[in-house]
Amino acid sequence: MLRLRLMNTMHIGELAERAGMSLRTIRHYDEVGLLVPSGRTSGGFRVYTEQDLERLLVVRRMKPLGFTLDEMAELLRVVDALRNRGTDGDTDDEPALAARLDEYLQDARERHAKLVERAGMAEEFVETLGSLRASLP
Repeated sequence: MLRLRLMNTMHIGELAERAGMSLRTIRHYDEVGLLVPSGRTSGGFRVYTEQDLERLLVVRRMKPLGFTLDEMAELLRVVDALRNRGTDGDTDDEPALAARLDEYLQDARERHAKLVERAGMAEEFVETLGSLRASLP
């Protein structure tokens, strides 16, 4: 593993705080390959970059929509490939990657709509309980 000593890096605690996630969750994402640290210190501590934080925030935003770890990993691969397109001289798969990204976007929109609908139902329920409580002595 690459050893980093960069000024713009952070340890797992700072990453967790900035992402609003637990250390345990970040370590789990490392174990399953969703978020691999950019490097390690000479003492073996994980070191993360701003780009790692961005990846983690993508994962965090997918979670409430019910995406699986495998779906998260696939989306990250698609995003990485699109961001790195042309750097390896191969742009043949760009249309397929863009189409896959479009599929994720549509899926996310549909999941979001369902989540908004459920939140509306929850608000109605809270209002119903509030009305019931207000009618009692």
